[in-house]
Order: sequence, then structure tokens, then C-alpha cells
Amino acid sequence: MAGPSPTFLTHSRRTRGGSEGIQFLLAAEILRVRGRSGEEIGVTVRAGSAERTIEGSDILIAAGRTPNTDGIGLEEVGIERDERGYIRVNERLETTAPDVWAIGECAGSPHFTHASVDDFRIIRDNLAGESRSTRDRLVPYCVFTDPPLARVGLSESEARRRGIAVRVARLPMSAVLRTEATDETKGFMKVLVDAGDSILGFTMIGSEAGEVMTAVQTGMLANLPYPRLRDAVIANLTVAEGLGSLFSNVPPAAKDVENE
Repeated sequence: MAGPSPTFLTHSRRTRGGSEGIQFLLAAEILRVRGRSGEEIGVTVRAGSAERTIEGSDILIAAGRTPNTDGIGLEEVGIERDERGYIRVNERLETTAPDVWAIGECAGSPHFTHASVDDFRIIRDNLAGESRSTRDRLVPYCVFTDPPLARVGLSESEARRRGIAVRVARLPMSAVLRTEATDETKGFMKVLVDAGDSILGFTMIGSEAGEVMTAVQTGMLANLPYPRLRDAVIANLTVAEGLGSLFSNVPPAAKDVENE
């Protein structure tokens, strides 16, 4: 992988890729490309102060997606777009034109099917007289790699940008009993907790990551303080059993340390 500023989960993900013959080049600048994908290619990159050429048969450019909203007459009916081409909507998914709504990726919603489904439910319920919005909704995501990655809520970098002080707990998947039985010990769990014991975010890369994340998301939606999950009786030899150990690793709040 080469790119100017890729986002990367260190340690477990890099180790997994390396063990399968995958090489990662981080903070690499692509200088030139020769050849034709599907035949023979060479990509010259600069990583740090050194240049190197990577030989291969195929190249995949994953530069993201842009909304296909040009030339479809939006401006003629008063529907505005933002600078990236997404349709402008408010938190109720109403566009700038009366009685016109937009859902899904064209409206800038997270690029997931489950987010688009929730957009539909918001508009459906509002048309039926309810008052729903996209404000403060928790939109999780899963990447079905091997092992899978799942996340809900804030990451550490997002918490820092917002000026939120968090306590971080980690647990290697090798510490989860189920993974010893299935030989799936690669990966980790990580949780962010604020000073008031609220769960702000959860990340996992490992076996059954999506299902375990959904359990944490349910606790977040119910506003459960993290000790409720730490002390929950979870069935033995499930991957979710590791949540007890993970939440037991949450550092004490500063006020608790001062009172000791």
C-alpha cells in the first residue's frame, strides 16, 4: 500500500499483513507509474529520503468516492449542494427545496447501507408526524477483512480533536479464552471511557468483531456506565466474554486517584 497519509491500525493489523506477505509503506509519496495494470507495472515511491520502485502486475487506486450529483437539475428546483457536491440537508434530512428530502450517500451520510436505512426511517417517521433527526446517532461500521475490524463511537484522535479527556483500555485478543480454542489470537479490543464512566468509543480487530461491537453499542445507546459491562455475567467461551477483562483494564478516574 502506498499513499500520502494512510490511516493505519498499528501492531496487530501490520503483523497480520506481514505474516501473509503483505508489505505496507506508510507516508509514501508516489512519484511515477509505468506500464499497464493487469500486465506489468512499476510504481516509484519516496518513503522518507529514499526512493524505490515496486514491480507488480496490477495496481488498485482507492481514492474514495464522490457524489454523482452533476447535471441532474438540482439547481433548477432550488436544491443546493455543498463544496464537495453533496446535497445540502438539515438534521431532519430536508433539502433547501420545500418538500424534498435526500437520504444516503448523496446527502453526505456515512457511506454504509445501514446509515441509509436509518435515513429512510427518519424521513418516514417525520412524514408521519414524529420528530427524528440524525443528531447524535451512533453509526458503527465493520470491515470484513481477516480478521474483521469493527468500530463505534469516537477514536482516540477524534476525542483529542474535540478536547475530550478519555481513559483508554486495551486487551489483546490472545487474552480472550475463545481465541485459544479457535486459534484466532490476532487482534485487539480497545475502549474509550470519559471521566463520568460513559463509554465513548470501541474498536476491535479480531474474530466476531462486529457482533462484539454491537454488544458495546447497545450499552452505549442505553447510556450504561462501563462498570455495568465490566461486571456483566457473559457466557463462557464466547468472544464477547473478553469485554469483562477489557473494561477491567480501564484506568481509574483522576478523582478516584486523588481520593485514595
